[in-house]
Amino acid sequence: MKNGLEDVVAAETQLSHVNGEAGELIIRGVSLDHLVGYASYEDVVALLVDGLVGTAPDRTELVRRLGQKRAEVFAHAGAIDDALLELPPVDIMRALIARLPDGDDLDTALRLLAAPAVFLTAALRLKRGESPVAPRPSLSHSADILAMLGAKVPMRQEVAALDAYLVTISDHGLNASTFASRVVASTKAGLTSSVLAAISALKGPLHGGAPGPVLDMLDAIETPENAETWLTRALDRGERLMGFGHRVYRVRDPRADALKGALRQLIAADPVNRDRIQLAEAVEQSALAILKARKPDRPLDVNVEFYTALLLDALKFPREAFTGVFAIGRTVGWVAHAREQALEGRLIRPRSIYVGPLPQQAA
Repeated sequence: MKNGLEDVVAAETQLSHVNGEAGELIIRGVSLDHLVGYASYEDVVALLVDGLVGTAPDRTELVRRLGQKRAEVFAHAGAIDDALLELPPVDIMRALIARLPDGDDLDTALRLLAAPAVFLTAALRLKRGESPVAPRPSLSHSADILAMLGAKVPMRQEVAALDAYLVTISDHGLNASTFASRVVASTKAGLTSSVLAAISALKGPLHGGAPGPVLDMLDAIETPENAETWLTRALDRGERLMGFGHRVYRVRDPRADALKGALRQLIAADPVNRDRIQLAEAVEQSALAILKARKPDRPLDVNVEFYTALLLDALKFPREAFTGVFAIGRTVGWVAHAREQALEGRLIRPRSIYVGPLPQQAA
């Protein structure tokens, strides 16, 4: 038995390959380096779902059909009442997705891709006392997400940055939420049930809850000059440095560099955010040096959460929404894995080893 199923192979997949030793991510035969900057969110949707829910439409048709689905599910935003608004954004999003019908076809898949974007932005606006913004079906998915969040058509650089983020996190091997999606799919429960299970796994702080605390750390450090002292004291207190280390990668997380590049392009003309990235780079440099000195036998490098926090912050998403934004991007991976499992796999039913007390024998 391996606690946490460490190194246990539980599925064969054609969807993504994570090479932790080389720091490489391949999504259905295409390297992440090639995808980011060249592929839109719709391109990656077509790449991941093609053949699993029928033949994927081309990019133009996907933009149109996803736009239609955003408009369709927007009606459910009216179900957000005062009780729901007391919940974290990701929980509101999950509750509204539970209203959607189950199914296993392309129509269901596209509805599930549209729903998190619509529900999260509606919840965020209602939480700050503003009315939800109706989707604009003619926009791309990333452009409409930002339009629904800020009530205006976003700049090209903002759309490119969000596209890069959604592409970067679209799939990543058999992580906890993806495995949860496949377990449910193996029962033939349907795509909506699989996505709900995945969101429930994602919201746990050990899986999808770290980007926000990265900003908390940067806020506490305040200036590049404070980085080394603050980080050293945090480690002395036994605290974890947020945004560093990964369960799989033994070298630098390739997604971190992809998002750092997207962030640089986004903030090139923004002095406020430029100061922010200078602080982040100083923290990164100091943290890597301290970690290498303290734990020379344990490879700890920057991970995807570090620059995710900065990019989403620059796009005006509040930090309590970061897990929900992650779900917007990862839903396509959950859907693809669920369909792959349903089509090619068996009911997932591992064994357990009983370590409890045995019944006493009668005298």
